[in-house]
Amino acid sequence: MSALMKLKTLEGHLGALSGFSEPKIELEQYETPAHIAAVALYTMQTQYEALENKLVLDAGCGPGMLGIGASLLGAGMVVAMDIDDGALEVLQENIEEMEIPTIDAVQCDFLNSKHCRWENYFDSVLMNPPFGTKNNAGIDMKFLRMGLDLTCDSVYSLHKSSTRTHIQKKIKEWGVKGSVIAELRYNLPATYKFHRQQTRDIAVDLWRIHHVES
Repeated sequence: MSALMKLKTLEGHLGALSGFSEPKIELEQYETPAHIAAVALYTMQTQYEALENKLVLDAGCGPGMLGIGASLLGAGMVVAMDIDDGALEVLQENIEEMEIPTIDAVQCDFLNSKHCRWENYFDSVLMNPPFGTKNNAGIDMKFLRMGLDLTCDSVYSLHKSSTRTHIQKKIKEWGVKGSVIAELRYNLPATYKFHRQQTRDIAVDLWRIHHVES
């Protein structure tokens, strides 16, 4: 199967997944589009062998777009973590529908739970963190920092391209390495009542951020 066919097949599987039943604005719950997730995951695997036979964490997993995609690309085990039990119910439905045995769902607050036993535990940490509204300013960087604490290798994370300079500054502060490995367009549908536009096109970066090898 050609690379394009593999990508389209993955996107097709992800496009069939159920999304948030009742998205919560306070958690900035937006679904990762199937196309974005497929390209991101395919890039991680083909360029960095980040998924196949690896121990993967899907942080703030929601209905499981990234975690399920990682499993479909051969991840050894995926831990899917979210604070919202409603999102995890949808995740469980998606897991059962896809008949995937390699995902373990965990309900907890990714930013505030005690993760000592998981420090530097995961090969790859995947996330599409909250972008950070005025009520949640800086939460995207908190997600990144926690992700780095939990991986022995790399964090793969989606962020608005407008934050690129800020992330570069943070990477330098933290003493780690990172680069944008894909530039994508996020077609954000109207999800909440205050959204005036039916869809909004946002430029998004896929980052790979990793520890400096000693």
